[in-house]
Amino acid sequence: MTEIILGLQGDVPSNSSKGVPFVGGKSKVAACAKHYVADGGTERGIDENNTVINRTSLYGIHMPAYYDSIIKGVSTVMISYSSLNGQKMHANRDLVTHFLKDKLKFRGFIISDSEGLDRITSPPDANYTYSVQAGILAGIDMVMIPNNYTEFIGNLTLLVKDNIIPMSRIDDAVERILRVKFILSLFEDPLADLSLVNQLGSQEHRELAREAVRKSLVLLKNGKITSQPLLPLPKKAPKILVAGTHADNLGYQCGGWTNQWQGVSGNNFTVGTTILSAIKKTVDPSTQVVYRQNPDANFVKSNKFDYAIVVVGEVPYAEYYGDSSNLTIPEPGPSTINNVCGAVKCVVVVISGRPVVLEPYVDKIDALVAAWLPGTEGQGVADVLFGDYGFTGKLARTWFKSVDQLPMNVGDPHYNPLFPFGFGLTTQPLKMN
Repeated sequence: MTEIILGLQGDVPSNSSKGVPFVGGKSKVAACAKHYVADGGTERGIDENNTVINRTSLYGIHMPAYYDSIIKGVSTVMISYSSLNGQKMHANRDLVTHFLKDKLKFRGFIISDSEGLDRITSPPDANYTYSVQAGILAGIDMVMIPNNYTEFIGNLTLLVKDNIIPMSRIDDAVERILRVKFILSLFEDPLADLSLVNQLGSQEHRELAREAVRKSLVLLKNGKITSQPLLPLPKKAPKILVAGTHADNLGYQCGGWTNQWQGVSGNNFTVGTTILSAIKKTVDPSTQVVYRQNPDANFVKSNKFDYAIVVVGEVPYAEYYGDSSNLTIPEPGPSTINNVCGAVKCVVVVISGRPVVLEPYVDKIDALVAAWLPGTEGQGVADVLFGDYGFTGKLARTWFKSVDQLPMNVGDPHYNPLFPFGFGLTTQPLKMN
């Protein structure tokens, strides 16, 4: 994942010092590594919760991405809302200053999450003066404040005047922020370069996004019998069914943190290609494509479809709105799988931001694809379903059988996943289909 940093900032020169930020010109932007650290290990997976972990596991599981990010010249690191062994990360001087700045020699700046200082206390903002003191002394250099910034300035100024926060801490923050601004050439060119605006949403960029979609898809099952794979699907078939709440919904394909914080539903908020549209563009002109969002079993049986493509998954969410104790696909997704896959050969495409409960349906499904959140370029899904390209993606997370198994990591004594970390079937592209 640290290759993203090079894509955003440019390749780090061979003579660059470790920990020094690098941004390679006006066409590049500063990258941010977040959320430091171990927010992916919170108890029961709850957002902003507490991670209970020993130092060996912390350094072995959660810290490597930050080692790599610093080597790649990342400009900023954002602190997590979560706590580590009961201590709020925004107030964790040991890991922010002593480890990140002093031991790892990170020379960029540390930024808070939005209202991150407020949440040092429980309830939030219960003692804001203390929160400012704790956060700044922990090593946070830039504070993200969406609303009452004057209160922050007043508190910080008073704390410095009273020598509670030493001027050396302010100097460190200013030096780090200025270092990144100089690297970005913001003093020479303080305004945005509008010459690149026409590239936004360009066909070239959409083709790159489409490539990312097809390379990230993970084929989890292909045929009830290994010797009889369902994929790639034939483009030329008399009649096929496309079903599911997510087959014709760009908002669902994109998920949360898109046009709105919690995402949207529908096709009116952005330009793109739904999976249904992509299927229609890909199949032979003679193939009849029938779309029903949630057909009943009688409809499926009576229409003599050659095969079906079912696209279901999670509805959009972001942050704590996505907290779930069951990680199930909401209805009518399960009903659609049962109704369709019980009556005709089917491939199920799952749109989700994480592994979800699939074990109850796997035996009924002929082929199963984890599509994650493919975004606007649904054509990338059709590219591999119909064999213009092969499946190559591998699981970046273990796929559990039951939520009762969680947390579950490779090497755990109870490691018995539905699909293990790194799993992914492959297919070969078809020259003629």
